[in-house]
Amino acid sequence: MEASAHDLCATLPEVDDPRWVAAARSAWEEMPASLRRSAREYRRHSGPAGALLVRGLPVDATALPPTPIVKGSVQREASVPAAVLMMMACGLGDPAAFRAEKSGALVQDVVPVPGQETFQGNAGSVALMMHNENAFHEHRPDHVMLLCLRADHESEAGLRTAGIREALPLLPPAVVEALSSPEFSTQPPPSFGARDEETPAHPILFGDPHDPDIRVDFAATTGLTPRAEDALRSLEKSLDDVSYTIRLAAGDLAIVDNRVTLHGRTAFSPRYDGNDRWLQRTFVLTDLRRSRGHRPQDGYILSR
Repeated sequence: MEASAHDLCATLPEVDDPRWVAAARSAWEEMPASLRRSAREYRRHSGPAGALLVRGLPVDATALPPTPIVKGSVQREASVPAAVLMMMACGLGDPAAFRAEKSGALVQDVVPVPGQETFQGNAGSVALMMHNENAFHEHRPDHVMLLCLRADHESEAGLRTAGIREALPLLPPAVVEALSSPEFSTQPPPSFGARDEETPAHPILFGDPHDPDIRVDFAATTGLTPRAEDALRSLEKSLDDVSYTIRLAAGDLAIVDNRVTLHGRTAFSPRYDGNDRWLQRTFVLTDLRRSRGHRPQDGYILSR
């Protein structure tokens, strides 16, 4: 995989170039059969926890620059970690990004930023509340990929995940009924900036009642009725009861099925010394066609 990543970096300099994505898709076919098999099985069914961890991936650790400390930082230039993310994205579906978030870059830095410590988003370092990525959006990602380039100094930061498949049996029928009703509103995250449009009411659980999808962001979703507010609190507790926490090391790739599983992060203490925690993130859509009306020139960036 490292050899393929270096080959990709030698082809074109721009990660966001559709030709680079096409080259990554071709390179994916040359990956080890065991990796491709695991990705295929996960894509078909992401399991009870709705997440997959791949370890030992190349991130070119000795060549890494200092961890970025600026708001909105992204990876535009070809690099080994970006190539790894792009190949994996092509194995699961198609990479995607949102123009309003991180300037529409396909590979985005998740790093602590000075002055943003309490920010409920990727630039903060306080505990990040559990959420589906971009829960407010009609075409939110199907999968979220987080590749660790550098762990935090004290290994305090833990990626938290919790899936509705394991939480659902803990919820009383009346709570499930409330969560399945369009009695909730979700606002865009701060990373999208100010947005004027009204967000329509929606259910939190939808689809097959025995294996529902979930759509919630506990920092941005509110109940529109008293029973909805009560149900939201019950859901948060049930998800907390089934949550997992893992401290990612360099070369670890966490893949979260954003349709059935939430993710968050424990608090940590950045030093802003160039060696802070550094993850890179890529979103995946399993059916790119669904969002065609949002993607100019049939590209990978959703304009709205």
